[in-house]
Amino acid sequence: MKTPVIKTIIVGMLLTVPVIALAAEDSDADRSHPKAFVKDSVITTKVKSKLAAEHIRSLGYIHVDTDENGVVWLRGRAKTQEAADKAVEIARSTEGVKDVHSHIKVSHDD
Repeated sequence: MKTPVIKTIIVGMLLTVPVIALAAEDSDADRSHPKAFVKDSVITTKVKSKLAAEHIRSLGYIHVDTDENGVVWLRGRAKTQEAADKAVEIARSTEGVKDVHSHIKVSHDD
């Protein structure tokens, strides 16, 4: 069970390497430029990969978005406040993230 998840994460990380290289040039001044979108997507992908690697089931209900300033927005629900706090901690520790806004609601329902 653990092996497919690890393989998925590794493949995802390998696929983001070319994207990271493309995002090296900062083009945030023009949001319509594809490189600016790629940079935001790379940060979002990094955060999502780190959340998946935690193997905390409720973190799968958290949606991640990154704006043009490197600010990560977390939305969704977590089963415990500890899981919600962990998601924020993971996002804050991700390279390229300037700030984190959490709109995660604690919900004990499945």
